[in-house]
Amino acid sequence: MTDYVRPEVRALLWQWREGFVGVAVVALGLWLASYGGYLLVPLGVILGLGGVSLGLLAWRRMRFAADGAAPGIVQVDEGQVGYMGPTVGGFVSLPDLVELRLISMRGRRLWRLKQADGQAILIPLEAAGAENLFDAFSSLPGMSSADLVAALQPVAGADSRAVMAGGENRVVWRRSGAGVVAR
Repeated sequence: MTDYVRPEVRALLWQWREGFVGVAVVALGLWLASYGGYLLVPLGVILGLGGVSLGLLAWRRMRFAADGAAPGIVQVDEGQVGYMGPTVGGFVSLPDLVELRLISMRGRRLWRLKQADGQAILIPLEAAGAENLFDAFSSLPGMSSADLVAALQPVAGADSRAVMAGGENRVVWRRSGAGVVAR
């Protein structure tokens, strides 16, 4: 079957696969609810709401995904984010992460992940596998997927070229600590 579908169409369908699942779940919920009754209507509504939430999450992931045009590969494995670039790279443990920034450097937007011990790695937004960072960053305490997608939008009052050239540097997430407790 794959021989009959053009590669660019196959890639587009693969990119939208989670959205299609959400639409199918909503359709199944509406179909169940259409039969009526005390059991099928609530079940169909619950199923439909689940499909809507799946579709919303898929839409956010698609907005977060990049084209993979930057050098390097991103790996996310059991709470550890790794970036292997042509000249630099490193690993950061998500439980040890204290700050997540979005910066621009030399015309490229980068994630800056900083650990408690001061080590930091820079990961280009367009690196291969960077779409896996969405789930990893969403698991950080206090970080929502909506906030994460909103962070990728250009700064208000500046067009995207100005953000790229102007050296964007904003904190997306910072771990809240216990602080100093006076007794």
